[in-house]
This record gives sequence, structure tokens and C-alpha cells, in this order.
Amino acid sequence: MAVWMVGLVFLGLLVWWFGRRRRIVCSQGLRKWVLEEETEERSLRGKGAARSQVWDCQLICKPSALARALLRNLCKSADPKALPWSWKMWPYLQTVKQLLWPPDHPLEFARDYLQVADNGIVALDWVVGLQNRSGKGPGAAEAAVLLVVPNAAGKITRNVCQLCQLALEAGYYPVIFNRRGHNGCPLTSVRLQSFGDPSDLKEAVMYIRFRHPTAVLFAVSEGSGSGLLLSHLGECGSSCDLSGVACISPLLKCQDWFEAGSPWLCEWSLLLYQKRVISRYAKALQEVVEMESVLGSRSLREFEEALFCHRKGQAMTWEAYWGCNEPLRDADEVAVPVLCICSADDPVRGPPGRTLPWELFHTNPHFFLLLTPHGGHCGFLQKSPSSSSASWGNMVALEYLGVLDKFFHTEEATRERPRPGRSVILHHCSQGIFQSREGVPATLDFQETFTWQRSYTR
Repeated sequence: MAVWMVGLVFLGLLVWWFGRRRRIVCSQGLRKWVLEEETEERSLRGKGAARSQVWDCQLICKPSALARALLRNLCKSADPKALPWSWKMWPYLQTVKQLLWPPDHPLEFARDYLQVADNGIVALDWVVGLQNRSGKGPGAAEAAVLLVVPNAAGKITRNVCQLCQLALEAGYYPVIFNRRGHNGCPLTSVRLQSFGDPSDLKEAVMYIRFRHPTAVLFAVSEGSGSGLLLSHLGECGSSCDLSGVACISPLLKCQDWFEAGSPWLCEWSLLLYQKRVISRYAKALQEVVEMESVLGSRSLREFEEALFCHRKGQAMTWEAYWGCNEPLRDADEVAVPVLCICSADDPVRGPPGRTLPWELFHTNPHFFLLLTPHGGHCGFLQKSPSSSSASWGNMVALEYLGVLDKFFHTEEATRERPRPGRSVILHHCSQGIFQSREGVPATLDFQETFTWQRSYTR
């Protein structure tokens, strides 16, 4: 107990110091970032760049009917201005609370183990309810399936638990993807899943589609887990079974992120957690990697390089590794809409000016960036009636998926009617949080539609 108390005091002092430092440079840093963004926007304006205001956030994307629908209907129930002022100056504290703090209400799972092609095993945790609460989640035949991809370390964080709870309340059927060796999933082969290798996730999506052949399938990823999800979208192209994707605080330039490093508190927390997970399989993995180098690594880059690049008999360079693991390597093949929810003060990803691929959002109609000035990494805390704080980012991600569902149903219904301008009454896939604000109409305003055709390139 004494050790925990000392640790908490030390962590509090660190948070106070970082917050004090941010208060000094915050105004200058944000002003510099705004000037850089205005310069870049002017240079990309000829390419069809669009920047629209959503509350105090920026929606950055290529103009389209779907972009206009998002602009009209996004953030109707989740108000980023509801973020308490005391949280705005503490992005590190938001990050620590959402990623390291235990959840208020643990989830109740029904686990499926899936054996993949090389006899390895991954786990799918179907969220069926909340522990210590009455009631179960929606039936499989009644709900859209929401695939949740945790961060690359595989930790089921407070943020993931809140997301699954909101998804249950909104009528989705959440399922969490666990990589081999993570969260009690046994490691039955000496092969681990590299950062951007989507082969296991692809088989998991195929299994979910087989189990629920008629359900709409969405996906949401957290932090570094977005690398795996985006790699899957790029490799599958137009054959992807997912209908829409939301990435909360994604890492989009992963090689640069590993090379630049994160603040030492974030880096060491993640590094120690991954070492603890991998040490359980040290004896088995000793056959293919130098475990002394892995467990003795002093940075996330050294850990990743020792585990995947310096394999016995299969060594590769650092550049070659990212050539086949960078999440956006096949971004041109992505054929489903992707919303990236990011904050300008993200302490893990770093400054948006050099860590976000701006041209991707300006030129690719499938990618949308919702950029907020505050929120930390997977934080976005705001007051909630059900708890002391909840993630605004999770609410927006689910609201975005609800807008997508209604948008595509509107398009399909419009193509079947002789007069496409007539409004269509849509069924409600989602309930609860999307009607939380007073005065919001039950149906969405989709006066302009277009044919959202996937580019069949694969």
C-alpha cells in the first residue's frame, strides 16, 4: 500500500509539472499550429480541400455528400464544449485516467477462441453485459456488430470498457479482438502478430461474418490498435466486410512515431507492460528471437526491432519492416469511410503538424479527420450523468456510425424511389445516446445523396 501511495504522489507531481509547463507554452503552441494549418490549407485548396467547424472542432475532409451529412448531423448528442475546464489543461491526466485507471463497471464476456491458418489462436470476447448489473446485451440477430480493436499492447482499458458499455446501450453487439498471447489468449505458436499484419484480424472478421451473415458490421479502434485496423482495410480493399470504421486517437505515421519516441512516462509505461506480457512466453520464443535483447530494450523502437526484425534466420532491416507494416501503406485501396478522432494536445502521438497525414484527408474521400483542441490520447473526458466522467470521443464514434447507417439506408431507399428528393423515414439502428439532446429531430437531414460506389480494385 505504501508503494502505491508513493507512486500516486509521484505521478501527481509529474502531472502538475507537465500541466504547468503546458500552461506556459499552450497559447504560443496552438497559435503556431493554427498558422501552419492555414498555410497548408491554402496550398491544398486547389486540390479540393475542405475544413468545416463542428462545435470547437475541425472536420477536415474532401467535399462530398457524406461529408455534408456528417457536418449536419455529427456531434448532435456529444458536445465537446461540455468538457470540464479543469480537464482541458491536463491532457496527460486524461490519458492516464482512460488508459491506466481501472473501469467503473467491468464487462461480462462470452469468449470464442479462433484457430487461424498457422494453428495460432486469437480470442473474440463478445460483450454480453456489465458485471454487477442486471440485464444482457442485445441479441445477435437484432443488432449491428461492433468490432473493437484495443491498442497494440492488447490492454482492455477503461476507455474500451466505456465504449462497449455505450455500444450496448445504443443497441450494438460489441466484440473485442484479442491478438495471440493477449488477455489470456494462449500462444500456441512461436509467431507473434507484428504491428501492421492484419492476417489474424482478417480471419476474425470472416468468422464474425460467418456467424452473423446478415448483420451490419462496424469497427472502432483505440490508439495504436488503429494500425492493425487500417492495414486490414487497405489489404482487403473493396472486398472488406466492414461498413464503417472509427479510429480514436490513431497513430497514422507509425515509423516516425517509433523513431521520435513518446514522453518518457508514456513510453516506459507501455514498454514495461509489453515486457511483462512477452516475458510469459520467453522460453518458447527463445527459439526464434533473442529474448535478452527484447527484455533488455530501453525504448519502444528497440523492443519492436528486437522482437520482429532480428529474428533468427529471418532478419530484416527496420525500413523493410515498416514497408510491410505501415498502416497507411495501402491507403488508396481503402473502400469504406473512416473517421479519425484526434486532439491537438495528444501527448502520445505528438504535435498534429508533423504527425498527421493532412494530404490524405484532403484528397481521399474515404478518410475524415475530426480534430479537437483538447482531449489528450483516448481521453476526451466530459461530465456524464452515469459517471463522474465519460469519453466524448466514444460517443462521437458511435454517433458517426449511426449517421453512416442512416446515410447508406437513405441512399438505397432513394435509388428505389422515382423522386430522390423526397425524405425517407428510416429505421433506428441506434437508440439512447443519439437522442439525448432536446430538440434534435428523430430523422436525419439528408437532402443531398450520391452513389457511394466502392472502387473495385481487388
